[in-house]
Amino acid sequence: MAEGSDDEKKTHGPIDNAWEMKIPEFKKEDNPNGLADESSFATLFPKYREKYLREAWPLVQKCLSEYDLKGELDVVEGSMTVKTTRKTWDPYIIVKARDMIKLMARSVPFEQAMKVLQDDMGADIVKIGSLVRNRERFVRRRQRLIGPSGATLKAIELLTNCYVLVQGNTVSAVGPYKGLQQVRRISEDTMKNIHPIYHVKTLMIKKELMKDPKLKDENWERFLPKFKSKTLSKRKEPKKKKIKKPYTPFPPPQPESKVDKELQSGDYFLQEKERKMKKYLEKKEKQLEAAKVREAKRNSAFIAPPEPQVSSSSKKIKSNTNDEVDVDNLKKKVKTMQKKLDKKRKSNV
Repeated sequence: MAEGSDDEKKTHGPIDNAWEMKIPEFKKEDNPNGLADESSFATLFPKYREKYLREAWPLVQKCLSEYDLKGELDVVEGSMTVKTTRKTWDPYIIVKARDMIKLMARSVPFEQAMKVLQDDMGADIVKIGSLVRNRERFVRRRQRLIGPSGATLKAIELLTNCYVLVQGNTVSAVGPYKGLQQVRRISEDTMKNIHPIYHVKTLMIKKELMKDPKLKDENWERFLPKFKSKTLSKRKEPKKKKIKKPYTPFPPPQPESKVDKELQSGDYFLQEKERKMKKYLEKKEKQLEAAKVREAKRNSAFIAPPEPQVSSSSKKIKSNTNDEVDVDNLKKKVKTMQKKLDKKRKSNV
């Protein structure tokens, strides 16, 4: 009795890691009476999948018959239907069959879609079309998820143990539940402009840490890379920045009108002839000033540049160098010249 109670405590007690928990297999002996009522699920498929589904449908029916399910293919309407029968003993298998036909409608091959019917396998269809508004940007990010010649997608499949298919506006995945969680996170973050290679790196590090028995139960935060998303604005700053003036509750002063300016200068009280004469004289003065400036510019080319002034000290140094003669050098030069002349005379004789 005591041993049985210990086993119950082990199975029903708190579990540290839920992923390691083994789910017992549901067998036919667990439900010998079958189901009380029949239920069915249907899904539509596109026209281009019709040929493949026609060829694969006998295999689908054979696979469903193992679980006492029925499958119908309506080519006219373009739909697939799965139904339970009186003999069906697993109540959750109809949901799994529904996921299978949904995956097949999303271009997943039957060999991969049939894995959903297993107890430890699941399916997930991530809708990525609505996460990015700009169509061109969405296509670029979707291609980033696939990678060059499908390399990134293959790496994700190997690390998550899932089959992943990017089709249109969705990402279909088949595999263990932990892997499906990771695939959903990677695909959603890719649409949020976070490169999938960052997630691939973290998964690779986690895989290596799992192998080490010492680090298996420790916190891995110090080993995992931390990536911050940077959104740099491409907007160019203007050359002339407007500086905001300090706020004042009083309105700005009203600008002076033409009449006010004339009153201040006294032009308002002048006659029309006097005003015209004043304007003419002001114009003449401006023209004369401009003519003087132009004349100065023209004459500047004919003005000689100032000569450099030589200081008195440098003049004295030059005169001293000319006056002083090295006598010893002169004597040596004269002697050598005399010797050369003597040798020439002797040779001539």
